[in-house]
Amino acid sequence: MNTVVIANLNKIKPRLFLLPLLLILTIVLFLLVNNAFSVQGYVAIQKDWFYSINHYLGQYPSTEYNLTQFGDASIFLSFLIILVVYAPKIWEALISALLVSLVFSKFLKDLFLVPRPAQVYDNDSFIIVGKVLHGFSSLPSGHSITIFTIFTVLMFAFMPQKLTNKVVWVFLIVTTGLLLVFTRVAIGAHHPLDVISGSIIGYISGLLGIFISRKYKIWAWINNKKYCPFFILLIIACGITLLIKIFNENIIVFYLALISLFVALYKFIYVYFKK
Repeated sequence: MNTVVIANLNKIKPRLFLLPLLLILTIVLFLLVNNAFSVQGYVAIQKDWFYSINHYLGQYPSTEYNLTQFGDASIFLSFLIILVVYAPKIWEALISALLVSLVFSKFLKDLFLVPRPAQVYDNDSFIIVGKVLHGFSSLPSGHSITIFTIFTVLMFAFMPQKLTNKVVWVFLIVTTGLLLVFTRVAIGAHHPLDVISGSIIGYISGLLGIFISRKYKIWAWINNKKYCPFFILLIIACGITLLIKIFNENIIVFYLALISLFVALYKFIYVYFKK
């Protein structure tokens, strides 16, 4: 599997950055044309979209709240930790990509200082699921950045060879990603353009992570068997964190992530002690 992943990631070309840059330019032009290139204008132009999406998607609060947890890197990566054994190159790209995404998220949130929906709208006028998020850190959506950063790496790592299969694969990845990121609007945490912008930035972060992992072998050590104890301890720590989450919020996605960690723990122990 790792050989296939390496071959796929080595095929990635810099021209793939053109699409996200074009999409960002389109959003900027849209805001300029509609006199919405200010915090007040940015929020106002999306008000109707926000209420519509929040109303329709918010009819399934339990489902949306479970799905939105995938924007938490610790949850999403719990399902992928076992790939360290089978396809470590994916994790080399993921680590670099997520570090890049963290920088983007922090810098842009501090730069734009866009208020969250709960900060500007009457909290009784829309659906809020889970903790009410106030403050001025709405743009871009950090959960959306995380989801598309991870999905971008996975999309290119497992890209099929046939064109028809590629189209289907990309469509499935992008569609699933959008379904997940719009849960942030469904639970009342973000404006629509927050999650769209976050998705684009996540895509860019994923690509940058792939290129960094190709040029620099910073994380090549994760493929070394002697570091298995590190991952075993990491899995145990994540498992304890998940148990705390389950104690505080008894939702199904946490149980699924915990099961995934148990499977990965068994595999790492087996690999480490295998002669």
